[in-house]
Formats: sequence, structure tokens, C-alpha cells
Amino acid sequence: MKLATYKDGSRDGQLVVVSRDLSQAHYANGIATRLQQVLDDWGFLSPQLEDLYTQLNHGKLRHAFDFDPKLCMAPLPRAGQWVDGLAFPGQAGESEPQMRQGASDGFLGPCEPAPFGSEAMGIDFEAGLAAISGDVRMGASADEALESVRLLMLANGWRLRQLSGAEPAAAFGPVAVTPDELGAAWYRGRVELNLQTMWNGRKVGNCEAGPEMAFHFGQLIAHLARTRHVRAGSIVGSGPVNNRDASRGYSCIAEKRAIEASEDGEPKTDFMKFGDSVRIEMKGRDGHSVFGAIDQDVAPLNQEA
Repeated sequence: MKLATYKDGSRDGQLVVVSRDLSQAHYANGIATRLQQVLDDWGFLSPQLEDLYTQLNHGKLRHAFDFDPKLCMAPLPRAGQWVDGLAFPGQAGESEPQMRQGASDGFLGPCEPAPFGSEAMGIDFEAGLAAISGDVRMGASADEALESVRLLMLANGWRLRQLSGAEPAAAFGPVAVTPDELGAAWYRGRVELNLQTMWNGRKVGNCEAGPEMAFHFGQLIAHLARTRHVRAGSIVGSGPVNNRDASRGYSCIAEKRAIEASEDGEPKTDFMKFGDSVRIEMKGRDGHSVFGAIDQDVAPLNQEA
């Protein structure tokens, strides 16, 4: 099934079920009002949402309405924890993943501007994927952790390259999907589809998200669970998707600059400027968008906010 959160003036928004083709939606308030409620009681509530999803896809709901990504918050607008892994070539350690803890008290929606205080901070996007987990015990195996994956999302883990350790608010795609929605493309804890990234309307990345992911989502979650119990609603990211084949482009500017420095002695590509845009999307094998798109502009910080 596919789930989203509509803006309603609150911090946690209103849960909606979205049709498979992303054309229609229906409020889920007869079952749950917030996604975190569902994650906390997944075994009881998710089958009810599945029934609603089936009816929506068959056009049987009288109060369905046109789905609008611009009205979406992040599917899970805030979380107990957001940890971004580094699971792709040039990022991962040889035997275990690196992980970065990010701010999780308020994420950006898929179409919200990303505000920054200065262009000099080195504004960079990181196009990737993320999994929302159920409860995972401390010390769980990778297989156990993989079973805990409830939902998958698109992620844009914004970075400020000139500020050491800076972790701006991440953004997530409009729709979170259960792994079964991906069919055969969900394989051994990886999403075997291409991730497309466009910067200012120009395609800069068409990277394969599956084959070169050194650590699958079960391994990433298990690595996190080495030192803690992982609670339902934790979000674990893949880091920016990249491939060894440079012709596939890039999912973050830092990667492009590293290639330029290696080949030409210095980086040539600048980081993002105010007014720049980034669009991130993943299409299924049928050519249709799986998660909807992250479509954001870089904006100067509103000092009066």
C-alpha cells in the first residue's frame, strides 16, 4: 500500500491512503489519524489500511479525492530517530557501514523550499532511499532487522559541505510504500530500480539503487541495533545512491566534485545557489512513479520566521 501525510496545521498532519497510480487519495481517519499510530500498532492497523487501499484502487470509495503532492508533509513528519547510512561505492567501510545521526524533530515535505542561511555553507543535495522500521531488539540479526522494514521512501538528505557535522532537515518523497508494492524490484533488502536526479531541470543522475548497495536495509538497521533498541518509526537511509560507472551521473554534488578533483586536479562544479531546484524520482519497471517526486527549491532563510 501507499501512504502519505497531508498538511492540516498540526505537526503530525493527517494520514491518507494513496492509490497505486498516485492519482487518488482517501483520509484514513476512520482507522488512524497519524502514521506513527500505525507503526506503533502495525499488526492491527495495517490490514485495515490495506483493505482501504484495495477499495481505493478499485474506485469503490465515495469520498476519494485527487491526490496533490504539494499538500504533503513528509510521510512521517517527525521521528524518534533519523540515521543516514553510507551504503554505496566510495562511502561504505570494508566490513561495516558508516552511519550519520540527523535531526529528526521536523522533516521537510517533498515540495517545500529548503531554507539556508548562506550560499557559502556549501549547499548540497543527497538523493537516496530510506526505510521506516518497526521495533527491533538490540542485537538483532540482519535477517530479523530486514523483517522489520515497514515502509520505504525517497530521501533527500540535505548537506552543508562547508560546515563540519552540519545536518539540515532532510526531505522525503510524498508517498511511503510497503515493500510488496515494488514486486520483484524489492530484492534482498535492496530496491533494484533507477533513481533519477535533476538539478535545475537537467538530469544529472540515473543511478542504479540496488546492485551496488554494499549494505542492504536489514544490515543497516541491524548495525544501528548493535547499541540500542530501535523503536517503531525509526528512519534509516541509504545515503546518496551512486555507481562505479560514471556515465550514470551522480546523486550529490560532492561526488561530482571528487571525480573532478581526481581527474582534473580540482573540482569545477559549484554547490547550489539560492533559486536552484532539485527533483528526485524513482520509476517502477512499468514506467510509473513509485513514490512521487521530491521537487524542492533552495531558498534564503526567512529571518522573520
